[in-house]
Amino acid sequence: MLVLTRKSGEAIRIGDDIRIVIVSMKDNHIKLGIEAPLSNPVHREEIYLRIQQENQNASTTMPGDIADALKGFETK
Repeated sequence: MLVLTRKSGEAIRIGDDIRIVIVSMKDNHIKLGIEAPLSNPVHREEIYLRIQQENQNASTTMPGDIADALKGFETK
């Protein structure tokens, strides 16, 4: 892990396309600004982990589960 020291207003570059700016610091909180292309999704780690878990759950859904979920819907 690379550990860097930055002051408010300073930035870090990751490759050519990603820029992370220290917007503000107060007590134990740091506010970051992140500029990245839309092809590089940016999430807080807890959100990223939840997305991964939901994707895993969705990939293990059985066809019977889907059929049960669709019961009660009318087709025209």
